[in-house]
Amino acid sequence: MRLRKMEKIKIGNKLIGKGEPCFIIAEAGVNHQGSLKLAKKLIDVAKDARADAVKFQTFLAKEAVVKNAKPIEYQRKNIGGKETQLEMIKKFELGYKSFKELKRYADKKRIIFLSTPDTPRDAKFLENLVPAHKIGSAELLNYPLLKEVAKKKKPIILSTGMATLAEVKKALKFLKKSGSNKIILLHCTTNYPCPLNEVNLRAMETMRKKLGCLVGYSDHTLGITVPVLAAVLGARVLEKHFTLSKNLPGPDHKASLEPQELKEMVKAVREIEKLSAKDKQKKIKSIANFKEILGRSSKKPTKSELKIKKLYRRSIVGEQNIRKGELITPKNIALKRPGLGLPSEFYKKIIGKTAKTDIKKGEFIRLNKLK
Repeated sequence: MRLRKMEKIKIGNKLIGKGEPCFIIAEAGVNHQGSLKLAKKLIDVAKDARADAVKFQTFLAKEAVVKNAKPIEYQRKNIGGKETQLEMIKKFELGYKSFKELKRYADKKRIIFLSTPDTPRDAKFLENLVPAHKIGSAELLNYPLLKEVAKKKKPIILSTGMATLAEVKKALKFLKKSGSNKIILLHCTTNYPCPLNEVNLRAMETMRKKLGCLVGYSDHTLGITVPVLAAVLGARVLEKHFTLSKNLPGPDHKASLEPQELKEMVKAVREIEKLSAKDKQKKIKSIANFKEILGRSSKKPTKSELKIKKLYRRSIVGEQNIRKGELITPKNIALKRPGLGLPSEFYKKIIGKTAKTDIKKGEFIRLNKLK
């Protein structure tokens, strides 16, 4: 299955595609610590670094994860303690009102504002705030969310961490069927920080060739070497986490760039873009460990991602108590982490089935409990 090739896609006032500058997204994520004041400072940093866009994450903690879900291993290492995922991410939640203020502030600073929606409701809220929708790796097969963003017909930037090529094809097929044809795929390794031997940058080119989409790279390695190499290899979009300080408490700060590093990364990418094809090849070979970073061409999860995938993707759970004999509807189920139950891609298939036993709120839905 191949999507119609998109030569160029426009996001805000920026064109993305062959012959255009790499579109650089400064990923603030949740590094604002739940503070609107810090979030605005992150916008200032992204603007000062001359990134094209600054991106946050829009979510309501109670809708993201079941009550007792354990933190992902990298989160546990980075934050310590014995918090559940819900307790942890609640600290980094910003309300919808704050995102409206951040959009106004980003416009004032003349930098493109983006935010990753966690649920269809988040996507509906963001519709009037963002020129494109960014979907995180964990939601690659979250069909209700994909359907919501696709029907708006805005550009979609889709991260593919933890995914096989077959899963990426599934997502693309669904997005196309739902009305979207402006899609940029980001190769990604969902590990924070990502070791060099798990980067596998060649998989980015594999997706471009096999799927006919514009491609880019979302980086979780330490430093700027890998994103710069991705730019040399033709990434049309680069996404990189940044922070005010790596010493702040939180799950993502240690794998993020500090302000000066972000500025250096953007500068390095812009200098690369001025080189001839011959000089770019020389640049590739001059980068230490470049063969290790290139890795394999196959698009599939690394060993570490297979472990993370079980906790990071979503399962179908009871949104409320469901009695024996009750029909399964969109109102009484939800998609929440961890991915230890029925995967999110089964969502539509179970609508209309009947519960064979009582199902508690927050309980994983199992096929053997339905008829």
